[in-house]
Amino acid sequence: MQSIDEVIIGRQGSAGLIRLNRPQALNSLTLPMIRAIAAALREFAADPSIASVIVRGEGDRAFCAGGDIRLLHESGKQGSSDAETFWREEFRLNHAIADYPKPYVALMDGITMGGGVGLSSHGSHRVVTERTRFAMPETGIGYFPDVGATWLLPRAPGEAGTWMGLTGLAINAADAIHARLADHCVASSDLSALIEAIGALPVAASPADVHTVIAGMAVAAGESRLVANRDTIDRALAYDTVGEIQEALAQEAGDFAAETRQIISTRSPTSLKLTLRLLRAGRSSTSLAECLNRELGACMRILYNPDFYEGVRAAVIDKDRNPKWSPASLAEVAASDIDRFFVPARPPLFET
Repeated sequence: MQSIDEVIIGRQGSAGLIRLNRPQALNSLTLPMIRAIAAALREFAADPSIASVIVRGEGDRAFCAGGDIRLLHESGKQGSSDAETFWREEFRLNHAIADYPKPYVALMDGITMGGGVGLSSHGSHRVVTERTRFAMPETGIGYFPDVGATWLLPRAPGEAGTWMGLTGLAINAADAIHARLADHCVASSDLSALIEAIGALPVAASPADVHTVIAGMAVAAGESRLVANRDTIDRALAYDTVGEIQEALAQEAGDFAAETRQIISTRSPTSLKLTLRLLRAGRSSTSLAECLNRELGACMRILYNPDFYEGVRAAVIDKDRNPKWSPASLAEVAASDIDRFFVPARPPLFET
């Protein structure tokens, strides 16, 4: 099986091993990486000597910090098809992970954001560590949670997923487990031993066998901020408009509500309204495929949204962290402005 420099493909006993190898870029995904991962998964699925697949990031800072935002930004500016190609292949990979026929073990050690969530939280066995910093930070760059997050986040307990999607703030291992985006916490120092133990399983190993190995090495995940503030989150973020959520947060006592309200006020108003509507649509959806199709349509429209270019400029290019959103307020974003994001992409990714 062939590796590329940015994705190292190998095996550990009966386990296929995929290593993201862009540590200097926090293992952010490029299109060649997506293609290499997809090809490896197909080959591992067809290989009778492979019982499971393990995905991890190289370096000690990140599992995967997301997708190639610069490529998407440049493609939109140039009017090329590169962004659409990237999204279509990335979303197909997300769906393939969710539907994978063998145990898929994601080791979410360090930063796990955006596209990294798509590579991990759709898997059958999701491992976090004490170093996990997990987020869908897209409202801060004029974008929205994609990679199937509009399927995952609405299925978190209460309104935890709404809080994550709107604020974009990072959560820890205990939070990710609470939000049903991860399963077990294993010490980062034990990950190599975990890989060896999974690889030592027989070829006939079942998903339950992999679960037993991981559970046997799991440790307490610590305290969850989402659990500690669940009542506030569930009360204030249950509304279906961002304005009502902000008003409800203003009525809540305590620093958590004040911080949440302040953070939301700094995000792109268009992205906030789009994100909330996508999350509510995802809540009533019947499949991941349906959500990915909807997300792709929104992606194609995001290329015409000035906030996307301004957000990427402020966060990635100039790094001044001072985006100027247009429109600048929630009140200026009309319902018809959000309706445009719900035009289906053609052809759809999946027939549903």
